[in-house]
Amino acid sequence: MSATLFSPLKLGSLELENRIVISPMCQYSAIDGAASAWHRTHIGNLSLSGAAMMLLEATAVEPIGRITPFCLGLYTDEHETALARVLDEVRAFSDMPIGMQLNHAGRKASSEPPWRGGTLIAAQDGGWQTCAPSAIALRDGEASPSALDHAGLQRIRDAFVASARRAARIGLSAIELHLAHGYLLHQFLSPLSNQRTDEYGGSLDNRLRYPLEVFDAVRAAWPADKPLGVRVSATDWIDGGWNLDETIELAQRLKQRGCDWLDVSTGGLSPAQKIPLGPHYQLPFAKAVREATGVPTMGVGLVTDAAAADEAIRHGEADMIALARAVLWDPRWPWHAAAQLGASVTAPPQYWRSEPRGVSKVFSGATFGQR
Repeated sequence: MSATLFSPLKLGSLELENRIVISPMCQYSAIDGAASAWHRTHIGNLSLSGAAMMLLEATAVEPIGRITPFCLGLYTDEHETALARVLDEVRAFSDMPIGMQLNHAGRKASSEPPWRGGTLIAAQDGGWQTCAPSAIALRDGEASPSALDHAGLQRIRDAFVASARRAARIGLSAIELHLAHGYLLHQFLSPLSNQRTDEYGGSLDNRLRYPLEVFDAVRAAWPADKPLGVRVSATDWIDGGWNLDETIELAQRLKQRGCDWLDVSTGGLSPAQKIPLGPHYQLPFAKAVREATGVPTMGVGLVTDAAAADEAIRHGEADMIALARAVLWDPRWPWHAAAQLGASVTAPPQYWRSEPRGVSKVFSGATFGQR
């Protein structure tokens, strides 16, 4: 039986040679929002992994939308130039499609990197005033965000559009909008963080309104022939919070608007969440969304075994598997998965001779003589 994990898939007009995607992973290594030498190393390394596509880390659409002062941004000409330079160098040796996750952190902005605790940075210590749907702090004792007025909503919506246009100019292959993990657009979705009394709060229709407006605006600005996806948290893991039924309703509406995939994660909205961690613990949510909508889904969350990932694809739990920590630990995970499953991947010719003896041919097109 052939490995479904290494079967092709089409997202809009983008053809993926297998079902392995490198998930967006924050690096906290930008300089005033600009890509640095670290990004050249990090992106270049993973571009040789054999995965079908890489999504760059959550990238802020305005300065106060950064999670930390060290997060990547795409809201100035300097950011566009810096990232274009990195991508040009990577593309000299890899034709892997590279996309980007666009984000606004909302009340989770102005924070320390995780290795410094991830806590809110006060303005006097280099932080800034955060914003959110409602003036509700993430944690007890933290300063409250400012509730966004209509002018603020328009500003941020326009910022997503401007960043999408920059992403198109530097040749990115796809965009994923971040509606998950407790960031701004997820904050609008959840009744725990959205307690507005205007047309953007209260009922499910109202809580969906602003994220859908952002999606529509980006879809109109992003080239029609390039795929646009969305990451969602399918549940807040808190009673009375955002849930799977609401996620499916959101997914149906996104499908109507031309969403090309749904990256189905969970949680991140509140420290009060109770997550039952375990292998593949989020795949049932991806399966439920996929079955209810027919939209291609990415499954994420403690998927580390190649055979199990292949089985998940074969059994319809997801259409793609997105790797994060697993591919940081083993940047050649797709190579090793291909060897285990009897499949092949794309690799640079400089590495073709690395195949261990006794392993069936893994690298597509690999031919070389002796010298």
